[in-house]
This record gives sequence, C-alpha cells and structure tokens, in this order.
Amino acid sequence: MEQTLFTPANLGPVTLRNRSIRSAAFEGMSDGHLVTEDLIDYHRAVSAGGVGMTTVAYAAVSQSGLSFDHQLWLRKEAIPGLKTLTEAVHAEGALAAIQIGHCGLMAKKSISGGVCLAPTGRFNLYGPTWPKTMLKEEIHTVVADFGKAVHLAREAGFDAVEVHAGHGYLISQFLSSYTNKRKDEYGGSFENRSRFMLEVVREVMKAAGQDMAVVVKMNLRDGFKGGMELDESSEVARLLEFEGVHGLVLSGGFVSKAPMYVMRGRMPVDVMAANLKKDKWMKPWLKYFGHLLIKPEPFSEGYFLEDALKIRETVKLPLIYVGGLVALEKIEEVLGKGFEFVQIARALINDPAFINKLKTGEVTHSACEHSNYCIAVMYSGKMSCVQHNDA
Repeated sequence: MEQTLFTPANLGPVTLRNRSIRSAAFEGMSDGHLVTEDLIDYHRAVSAGGVGMTTVAYAAVSQSGLSFDHQLWLRKEAIPGLKTLTEAVHAEGALAAIQIGHCGLMAKKSISGGVCLAPTGRFNLYGPTWPKTMLKEEIHTVVADFGKAVHLAREAGFDAVEVHAGHGYLISQFLSSYTNKRKDEYGGSFENRSRFMLEVVREVMKAAGQDMAVVVKMNLRDGFKGGMELDESSEVARLLEFEGVHGLVLSGGFVSKAPMYVMRGRMPVDVMAANLKKDKWMKPWLKYFGHLLIKPEPFSEGYFLEDALKIRETVKLPLIYVGGLVALEKIEEVLGKGFEFVQIARALINDPAFINKLKTGEVTHSACEHSNYCIAVMYSGKMSCVQHNDA
C-alpha cells in the first residue's frame, strides 16, 4: 500500500503531487533583496528532490518590513529573478509558494528606510530596536502592501502565498497581548488584536482570486509566559477558516522572546556571532551573552503535534503540520491523524533529495543532527549544513 506522504492532494485551487512542502526557513540568499543564483539552485534542488511544493522564505511586503540586507523584498525589481525561480521549480514537477510578511519591531532602520514599526513602541532587546507605535494610516498602508505583494507573486509565477502571522513578526505582534498594548480598535480585547490580521487576510484573499492558494502560518503558542496560548490560537484558526483561507501552518515561538521554541534544541551562538560580519554591536553581545538570550528548548520528534491536534479538533480546513519531522514513520503518523500536508526544513537543508530517498526506501530517517548550525549561519548570506561543511 502506498504511503500517504506520496499521494497527491489539493490545497485550495492547486494540486500538489504529494503531501510534502519545503517550509519557509530563511535561506539568506537574497543579496540586495533580490533573487540570486544560489536561491534558484536551492529551490530547484529540493524540487528535483521530490517535494510537492517549495516555499521561498521571508519575503518582505515593503521596505519597512525588512530585517536583513540579504532578505528578499517582493517588489517589481525582484520579478525577473523570481520568474526564473518559479520556472525552475515547475520544470522539476513541484509547485512554488512564497511566504510574505513584515518583521515589525525586528526591522533594522539602516535597511528598512529609517523606520521600525510595531503595534506598540517598546524596546526590543533582541533587535535591538526601539520601534514607533504605528499610526492607523501606517496600518492601512501595510495592509495594502500585502495585497500588492500577492499580485506581484502571481506575476512571478507562484502557485501559492503563505502569510506569515506567527513567530513574533508584525501580524503576530498585533495578536499577542505581550507586544500589543494599544488602546484603540487594534488593541485590548482578542477581537481588537485580531483585527489587523483579518484586514491583511481579506486583502490577500481578494488579490489571490480563484487561482492561487492562500495559507497562513500561525502560532499555537508564543512560547513564554504572558504570550498567546492555545485558547486564543484556536480562535485565530476559527477566524481564518471563516475567511476562507485554504490551509493553516501550525507553528509556534517568538523570535524576539522565545526563538528556540520555534525549532528546538540549542543555538550555536558562537557560530551566529562569527557570522555577524556587519553588526559590530551585536557580535560581542551574542558572543558573551547569547547563551542567556537564546535559551535552549528540548527537541523531540513532532514537538508541535500535541498542540496541533487541538486545532485539528477545532477546524475542518486543511492543516499543514511543521515541527521536528525527521522520519517517514512519524510523517505517516502525522498524516494519519488528520493533517493534509507536512512542512519540512532542516531535513531538506541536510539533503534536498530527502523526499525522493524516502520514496525509494534509500532512507527512512533524516541524517540531520539538529545542531541548528544552518540557522546560525543565515546571517552570513548562505545556507549550509554543518554535516557537509568542513569549516
């Protein structure tokens, strides 16, 4: 009997050849905020390696949403390179998605046009930044930017967009009472804190029309005391289902408060510090205090599954599981519990052909050791696995 992973499935208006999606782990391969040959080659490789769809990560919808100088900025100048990328992916039989978002209080002013926007202007130690409280006009502008980004994604040949509403970026900052202390209609009650997300999603759905899939990455939990918990996340899922999105990616964690809740394990802060070539202030800070700022979280296979199953009981739309999948047996277990798709990142950085090797039986388990080296080096403008690197 054929394993569920290798069967085709629909995601809104598109059909994936199998249930695997390369998750939107930041590649760090967009020098000058544009597509590079390295970015194209990587997504071509994972597509040739068997994934049903690959997701280009962390594309800012506007300059104010940028965190890094090697982060993709979805604008007209990026379209030729993105077209080359989507054509390469399609030639290998996979679909192409792009994750769109805004980093909010994680923006670096030297890159983001001198602005750092947030629901509430509070100091962020992890930036370090001191953002300004967004005016309503700025909120409306960013909402419109998400819609414009979808039109550009269609022009570039993408089959789907993933709205980033998790991990402590701007939409997540509005949702969480930890970062949202507003006193107007965008803050306070859960209804008010979810308003920005809903405005963004409605704009995205309108722009996506009938031919593009729309998924939303959301947090199950923010991962720290005082952050969003599962009760409110369940309400987020219900709201998004009502809005008609085609799928939810169930993740967790806050990059500016609980970064290791996202990927688990330990962050090699010495490697991260060594790769911060352009940030003279953060480099010594990470070197000497990184172990206090970025605290380890225990890794276990399928670490979000228990919480994700609670959402499965709440909504009927397709759910995409992400978090610690390294073996075919666990992937099949997840799919057997009612998840339509799985997202994988680190196993595909370790080996872009991981899905094909699972299908042929060459492997049953990823060789990834979860050292998180690949995350630590993203500041360098490259993406690599320490198991294939002599450095």
